[in-house]
Amino acid sequence: MSLSDAELERYARQIVLPKFGGVGQQKLKAASIAVIGAGGIGSGAVPALAAAGIGKLTIIDDDVVDRSNLQRQPIFRDDQVGGEKAMLAARFAMALNPHVEAVARERRIDAGNASELLEGHDLVLDGSDNFATRLAVSDACVGLGIPLVSAAAVQLQGQVGLFRGAPCYRCFVGDAFDSEDCDNCAELGVLGALPLTVGSFAALMAIRAIAGMGEDSGKLHLLDADQLSWRAIPLPADPGCRACGVPPQSG
Repeated sequence: MSLSDAELERYARQIVLPKFGGVGQQKLKAASIAVIGAGGIGSGAVPALAAAGIGKLTIIDDDVVDRSNLQRQPIFRDDQVGGEKAMLAARFAMALNPHVEAVARERRIDAGNASELLEGHDLVLDGSDNFATRLAVSDACVGLGIPLVSAAAVQLQGQVGLFRGAPCYRCFVGDAFDSEDCDNCAELGVLGALPLTVGSFAALMAIRAIAGMGEDSGKLHLLDADQLSWRAIPLPADPGCRACGVPPQSG
């Protein structure tokens, strides 16, 4: 996929990178990424992905902008309170970079529709705010063979991981969280810059995966914003995982 003169100028600082180059930029242009959630993490990820030159973004969110969102979701403005997040985020992405196609899906993703909504994408970036959604997205990605970048942030803690098959996100959290009853930032609070930092880091992982810059899967990256420290821990695959594992044979 060739790059226009305008794109060569726009992405010049990326193209000169020895490990990226024109080939990497062409891979981004040809890529389609689904972003689950246009909240705090999405507000960090969507601008980074659009600015980098991802060819198509599908933004999936059924929520509307609330004034309390604005502290950590700067892709929205005060005069957009009450507007559909997915539509506004898609408009933001295309205004930022006219070479990007951004599509809004104003639907709540769940186990019943996840495969339909995600099929055909090259990567999924999940910034949703509950375990039921994250697990539904993870299971669909395993079934479809799509890499998943899963990101979360609350209070002063953030986490990001890239999952390709096994281990999957379900290996990490298990089956105990297949519900929408989990803590979220509305209850626990969150420092505004944290989800934006996590979202940008998730976008970086997605860009690396699309461009083939390294094998980053199988590790969980943890951010402690209180201590200003990052650390990575390995994630073992669960051989009995009902999404990606092979259950032991009976008899």
